Amino acid sequence: MLQAIAEYQKIKESIPTLLDVSGYRNDFVAKKIGMRSTYFSVKKQRGTWTDKEVENILLVLTQHNEEVVDYILLQQMRNAEKEETLTLAEFKKEMEWK
Repeated sequence: MLQAIAEYQKIKESIPTLLDVSGYRNDFVAKKIGMRSTYFSVKKQRGTWTDKEVENILLVLTQHNEEVVDYILLQQMRNAEKEETLTLAEFKKEMEWK
């Protein structure tokens, strides 16, 4: 569960980068999510997105933009490389399987 929260935080913090990767202008995304562009710019600088805003922004950025999806997947793969893994034997021992 903590991993899911950490992953969400990373995505939330990467919204400015995701906007750059998408090629979409701030005013375009702001309009799509029903927000004034000046308010959007302030929230982007401060990183004070609500959960619903994060969801809506990600929907806009990933809907027809493979570059953003690819970027997110690449970041997840890089983070997974850092995670500790178990061998099959270690997993079986931990699960008390024979």
